[in-house]
Amino acid sequence: MRALGLDLGTKTLGLALSDKTNTIASPYKTIQYKTYEELIEELKSIVKEKEVTTFVLGYPKNMNNSLGFAVERTKQFKKLLESKFTIPIILMDERLSTVEAENVLIHLDTKRKKRKKIIDSYAAAIILDTYLKKESREKSGYEK
Repeated sequence: MRALGLDLGTKTLGLALSDKTNTIASPYKTIQYKTYEELIEELKSIVKEKEVTTFVLGYPKNMNNSLGFAVERTKQFKKLLESKFTIPIILMDERLSTVEAENVLIHLDTKRKKRKKIIDSYAAAIILDTYLKKESREKSGYEK
């Protein structure tokens, strides 16, 4: 039982995986794509191989909480996922996840060229981590 974090961009999909206890989120990979169909095939393989039971899809609201074009793209992708998979798809607020991922990578002294290649998977890990922490708080009865 694992969750797969998804950070959807216009040309890439960042992926992060939880451990089997759904406690720790780790960057997994970034997929370059031209069509969503390519992504679906790759995701089918990952879901089977890694025993994924939940998708956590980043929901790109604007900083003022309004919904823009990126949200519409995400909603369309979510509908496609729902038509191809039977596992739950959770939308998770992703505001500032890329900024936070960039800061982590800078702190790790990652070169700019490499950061560009891996930042989406780190952003997906931040999105997934946010979800896992929320779930943990809810299960423990602690709600902020």
